[in-house]
Amino acid sequence: MRGAVLYGAGDVRFEERGNPRIVEPTDAILRLSATCVCGSDLWPYRGISPVSQPTPMGHEYCGIVEEVGSAVTSVKRGQFVIGSFFASDNTCPSCRIGYQSGCQHAEPVGGAQAPLLRVPLADGTLVATSGVPSDDLIPSLLALSDVMGTGWFAADAANVKPDSTVAVVGDGAVGLLGVLSAKQMGAERIIAMSRHASRQKLAREFGATDIVTERGDEGVARIKELTKGIGADAVLECVGTQEAMMQAIRSTRQGGYVGYVGVPHGVELKGEELFYAHVHLHGGPAPVRRYLPKLIDLVLSGKLNPGKVFDLTLPLDQVGEAYRAMDERRAIKALLRP
Repeated sequence: MRGAVLYGAGDVRFEERGNPRIVEPTDAILRLSATCVCGSDLWPYRGISPVSQPTPMGHEYCGIVEEVGSAVTSVKRGQFVIGSFFASDNTCPSCRIGYQSGCQHAEPVGGAQAPLLRVPLADGTLVATSGVPSDDLIPSLLALSDVMGTGWFAADAANVKPDSTVAVVGDGAVGLLGVLSAKQMGAERIIAMSRHASRQKLAREFGATDIVTERGDEGVARIKELTKGIGADAVLECVGTQEAMMQAIRSTRQGGYVGYVGVPHGVELKGEELFYAHVHLHGGPAPVRRYLPKLIDLVLSGKLNPGKVFDLTLPLDQVGEAYRAMDERRAIKALLRP
């Protein structure tokens, strides 16, 4: 088969790779219905997180089970499934309390920008739908494998409650789906921080009530102004930079919550400022597996449409253009069809 391989900054190639195979009896092989490029893929693509060798890319996926190992019992050939970017056994102590991304036997799932994918720990990682969904639902179901699950975790970690005021730092796919998550959880006011018209428009569609274009200290001041000097009850940090993290913390009211899901790059926190901020910090790699059953139900019932975040669809062999479009902010998120 052919799939995406990153050789270095700006160098993604669609080239021959070996077909995945069953390695452990707990594995499954999927034929993917769709995959995509993640905002976190742009860190190595831009050279900020250098790769030391050619690396198969992609960690978001949904599709049909093609083969299962001898120990797999919860999914079977022919089922449509969705899984997380971390494989988990779903039985260890971390999994049982809902932190499958911190599973004691966790394995990263990679190489999903291809027609076929090996998923380890299939019983604990994959969730099957009741039937094969219609093609129009594929984008929304694909979003659940990472960005929707991550946006939901950001809102959950930030303790979003009905009638609360929420601010979202970051207008990428995760930030936008954080807006959608906060709306679904009943937030009364949702302040989206964005400088891009197309993203502001989608944020409004997803439930944002206010748009703040300022960043850094000016962004904090604007949120304080909108909240009568108090700050937001919950802030979702969906970027991963120092500026974004400090903007999130400083925009939160005393006793409020920050849910941070942006992969951190150069983020350092000063103990004294945290001490006097009186904010709760909770985040990390999203335990997507915890939320998959609920989110699948919401999508299949028509109550959630995260697939709107895909504003570019390309055949898989144009994966290089997908990276370029996202890197140049010509696209929010690119969906790839094998």
